[in-house]
Amino acid sequence: MPTILDGLRIRDQIKEELRPRIAACAAAGRPPGLAAVLVGNNPASEIYVRTKVKTSQDLGMCSDKFTPPETITTDELLAIVNQLNARDDVDGILVQLPLPPQVDSKRILLSVSPDKDVDGFHPYNVGCLVAGLPAPRACTPAGIMQLLKRYNLPIAGRRAVVVGRSDIVGKPAALLLMHEHATVTICHSRTIGLASVCREADILVAAMGRPALITAEFIKPGATVIDVGMNSLDRREDVARIFRNSADKLAAFDKRGSVLVGDVDPFAMAEIASAYTPVPGGVGPLTIAMLMANTVESAERRLGLC
Repeated sequence: MPTILDGLRIRDQIKEELRPRIAACAAAGRPPGLAAVLVGNNPASEIYVRTKVKTSQDLGMCSDKFTPPETITTDELLAIVNQLNARDDVDGILVQLPLPPQVDSKRILLSVSPDKDVDGFHPYNVGCLVAGLPAPRACTPAGIMQLLKRYNLPIAGRRAVVVGRSDIVGKPAALLLMHEHATVTICHSRTIGLASVCREADILVAAMGRPALITAEFIKPGATVIDVGMNSLDRREDVARIFRNSADKLAAFDKRGSVLVGDVDPFAMAEIASAYTPVPGGVGPLTIAMLMANTVESAERRLGLC
């Protein structure tokens, strides 16, 4: 039977490990502080930010949420970020994407102080990742590495294939795997012979946002499959096709009007892989856990505890 990589269990482990570190920060002067900036009223973004704020508060951290209107300009949002950069009680700044079209997202993300960039997106922190220097790491790739390590899955010397070249997941995941001595190939939409390249992978990371694109012919028997995808299926025929007419999945679709699926065919993954992440409950929970870890580490540096 394959090992199901339980992201919820690993998330809870990480959160429990953070609690004494948060208490130590508080004893040294103040608890870690996270500031979340949510522009407008995007329902998905509201859910993400609410979860992040609640998680930080449950851990005993301080959390502020700023909700400027959808009409905000780039300069007005820059002013908010600069105020947060200057606050001594803020260790992490989270600017929730996407931003409205009139806002220059690149300028906003570049304006976040690198030592408060707990998303790990700032070019300075990306450069530190490339060089193997300490800095906040992108949260989802960092969560992937926690899953692999805490399940004692071998990385060094293994062939890893990352499907997807985004700045948020694909590229940093490849770099983190290389730092652990994996031999890494990055694939994308223009890769010739994608299935044959993926079949060489001992560790296959699917992160391209295409529902169930990775099917049986992509997976090497016994591979570890990390499915980063979170795709919402809103057509009943797609649910029936991908989940092989599963009565439970069809009933869930009829009740909610949508069903989540990853980037990997769930049946192929379960039948061929030796270990895999479910969707939901795999990589997703670890993204927020690593955001908390980055914020705590930022506070420890700023308080002189590390």
